[in-house]
Amino acid sequence: MATTDPLSVLVFSKTAGYRHASISTGIASLKRLADQTGLFRVTASEDASLFTSSILSQYRILVLLHTSGNFLTNNQLSTLQEYVRSGGGVLAIHGSAAGMPSSSWYGKLIGAHFDMHPDPEIGSFLPIPPSVSSHPIVAEREPPKQWMDEWYNFKSHPSNNTNLQILMRGDTKSFKGGKHGDDHPLAWYQEFEGGRSVYLALGHFDEAYADPWFMGMVKRGLLWAAGREETSK
Repeated sequence: MATTDPLSVLVFSKTAGYRHASISTGIASLKRLADQTGLFRVTASEDASLFTSSILSQYRILVLLHTSGNFLTNNQLSTLQEYVRSGGGVLAIHGSAAGMPSSSWYGKLIGAHFDMHPDPEIGSFLPIPPSVSSHPIVAEREPPKQWMDEWYNFKSHPSNNTNLQILMRGDTKSFKGGKHGDDHPLAWYQEFEGGRSVYLALGHFDEAYADPWFMGMVKRGLLWAAGREETSK
C-alpha cells in the first residue's frame, strides 16, 4: 500500500519510424503495475500536442515507450527540454533510443542514439558491478541467467558518456553482433540538466512486460527518476 501520493506518469508511445508490436502490452503492464502498487497514476497517449509546458508539468515522470523517428516537432522538443530542466523524470525503454535521431540533446537525454541490432536471440548478462549493485534500480537483484531480446548497439559507446552510470552489461560471448567490445551497456541512469533519466535497452518482446524481474526494474526506475529511492515490494 502506498504511503505517499501516487506519482503522475505519462506513458508516451508515438512512433514516426519503426513501430514495436509490444507497445500495447507495455502500456497494459504499466497500468497494471500502477493498479497493483498504488505508486503511480498512468495516462497513456500518442498525442504530441500534450507537449506543452502546462500539460507536461502535471506529470512527475514521462515514460518514452518505443518512441521512434522524429516524433516531436522542434517546439515540442523544446518543451521536453523545459520539462527535464524543471526537474522532470524520464524513463526511456528500448526503442526510444531510435527517437529524434538528429537531436544531439535527445541523444544525451537517453544516453545514446540507437545504431542497429543483430537478429534477436537468447543471451545473458554480466554480473552487476559492485559499484552499482546497491543502487535502488537494481537493488542487489541479479538478472535472469538467459534473456531473449534485441541486443542493441548504439551510435556512440555509452561508457564514453561520463554522465551515465551503467547498471547492466550484456555478455557479448552469449550473443552475436555486438559492436561495443566486452563492455556492452544495456541499462543506465543519470542526473541530467536538473532532472533524472533512466534507460533500459531491453523490452522488444511482449514477454518482457510479464517478467517480474524486468517490471521490477521498470518500477524502481520510475521511482528513482521521480526522486523516490525506496524499493517497494
